Amino acid sequence: MCKYKVFLVALLGAIVSFGQVKKNALEALDVFELEFVSDPQISPNGNQIVYCRNGFDIMKDNSKRNLWMINADGSNNRKLTSRELREGQARWSPKGDRIAFVSSTSEGAELYMYWVSTGQIAKLSQLPESPSGLTWSPDGLALAFSMKVNLKAPVLAHMPEKPKGATWAQPARITDRLKHEADGAGYLSPGFSHIFIIPSQGGTARQLTHGNYNHKSNFSFSPKGDEIYFSSNRNENWEYDFRNSEVYKINIATKEIQQLTSQQGPDYAPKVSPKGDLVAFLGFKDNIQAHQTTKLFVMRNNGSERQLISGNLDRNVTNINWSKDGKGLYFMYDDKGNTKIGYITLSGKVTTLVDNVGGTILGRPYASGSYSISSEKTIAFTQSTPAYPAELALLETKRPVKKITDLNADILEQRTLGEVEEVWYKSSYDGRDIQGWIVTPPFYDATKSYPLIVENHGGPILNYGDRFSAEIQLYAADGYVVFYPNPRGSTSYGEEFGNLLYNNYPGQDYNDVMDGVDYLIKKGVANKDKLFVTGGSAGGIMTAWMIGKNKRFKAAVVAKPVINWISKTLVADNYYGYANSRYPGQPWENFETYWKFSPISLVGAIETPTMVMVGMDDLRTPPSEAKQLYHALKLRKIETVLVELPGASHSIARRPSQLISKVVHTLAWFQKFR
Repeated sequence: MCKYKVFLVALLGAIVSFGQVKKNALEALDVFELEFVSDPQISPNGNQIVYCRNGFDIMKDNSKRNLWMINADGSNNRKLTSRELREGQARWSPKGDRIAFVSSTSEGAELYMYWVSTGQIAKLSQLPESPSGLTWSPDGLALAFSMKVNLKAPVLAHMPEKPKGATWAQPARITDRLKHEADGAGYLSPGFSHIFIIPSQGGTARQLTHGNYNHKSNFSFSPKGDEIYFSSNRNENWEYDFRNSEVYKINIATKEIQQLTSQQGPDYAPKVSPKGDLVAFLGFKDNIQAHQTTKLFVMRNNGSERQLISGNLDRNVTNINWSKDGKGLYFMYDDKGNTKIGYITLSGKVTTLVDNVGGTILGRPYASGSYSISSEKTIAFTQSTPAYPAELALLETKRPVKKITDLNADILEQRTLGEVEEVWYKSSYDGRDIQGWIVTPPFYDATKSYPLIVENHGGPILNYGDRFSAEIQLYAADGYVVFYPNPRGSTSYGEEFGNLLYNNYPGQDYNDVMDGVDYLIKKGVANKDKLFVTGGSAGGIMTAWMIGKNKRFKAAVVAKPVINWISKTLVADNYYGYANSRYPGQPWENFETYWKFSPISLVGAIETPTMVMVGMDDLRTPPSEAKQLYHALKLRKIETVLVELPGASHSIARRPSQLISKVVHTLAWFQKFR
């Protein structure tokens, strides 16, 4: 009997020891298990938060999103409704007794109301298109929103009548607009977005704005509820003056519109102060550069006495909200790859309140996230670190930040993630400080040599940061050290740094990335004989540029790239926006410059085995761009392969299986040359 007891104790000890010592690394199918919080909305009294709980359906290979409610102390986390259809845009009534939200139906999205005390739900609307920008009137009697009003497409010719019962091809589609398609949406049917108002008890939606102009959904009521402040481009030449917008206000009773700003450039996102005497808004004077910092302005409610109050903060200001006393505003901004919530007084003094906002983009470590504020100054926000996607967190006055959800504990507590380390190094070009991050494989052994993957970010006027990234963690889990830098041109380092790529892209950002590689080799983190490189969009451009400039990489994966600026500029969905801000003039006016900065100009020097990857429905960097690189490499007999993802737009990893496909194909290609 004793020997069996000894064996049983030893067996149990081994099981416990095994469970404590080692967890698995992140696996590809874990992507379907990840969840994240978005759009947290705290009640006026600060006691409850309603938020979007986002996840994925492994059977339908798609995202799912429902509204959940949780108490501020983290208790009683529950689903708001019994509906399984997509829900969002939850907004508390001024008294906190109701929650208006938008939910999909079999016929489209509609407005719904939830009564907090009873849990009853009612549909308020029957709309022809989906509403956005849901906003309560101050008295709680009405809701404003924006919605597209469709127009008929132009007709150039009338077809003869087809015989009864005949099956003909679809009729011709006629387009005469500058912007007629958008990546991820495809063809844009004719029409314009307008502002509507509907009683909060339900009824008929009344259209407030008219005319062939788009009216953005970020708007604000006056305290009396008689006016709505909004932004639009109502200039006669608005279609070609596409970077411009102004702040307006409309009288709800008379529908009279008054223009309040006139600066050339985007003025938008107006927010009326609690007393109604001031209006805050975002914007900048358009100097047609690669990057221009979005600034915070305040003016009188009649448009006079415009003042810049964020002039001492050389960072993009987003998501502004007035404090209850009207003495300042809360806002979001990125600083050195980290998203923060700050408070700024009307005199321009900035205080940082919260770090680590984000986590609503699972694939790569881009900036994201949002927040809301109760009347008691409690801030609810999406918090993320490299260890987890967005969770719900609270900041209460004079208390530390408290994370109150843990949606991913069921999966991430069973996984060992790669450790993320911030690195700084000097640019060999001009001595600037350049920031980046390295991710080491799970169970990393510093005495061993690991291959290095360089992951270049898109934009290029964007930033990576210390945020969760499923893609990068999966690369690390396969035994790679991953390096992702923010070279010049990246945001969150000021306007001058971001604008170094003006008429110069790709430029010395190439040097910044390669300097980081050399820094890691010198540090002993990277093996100089096992270097790999990848990136998507602008990161794809940089990857193609790097292998055209040197032969140091064992293999490359160029994802959704621009290869030829001449062809890309005139076929992309945003074709009208490149001249002068990217390079001087149009392609036919400045052929040599467009060609000089095109990676196709370097294709004759490429010797690196290269996978080219693109979504087949990509309208931003169309498949024709990727095929130019693939065909050129095939003609030169360089080892290459073309990976096309059916149904994928420029957001190539929007569906979970596409994210997994992108990662496993990248790793399979690198494995061939590892």
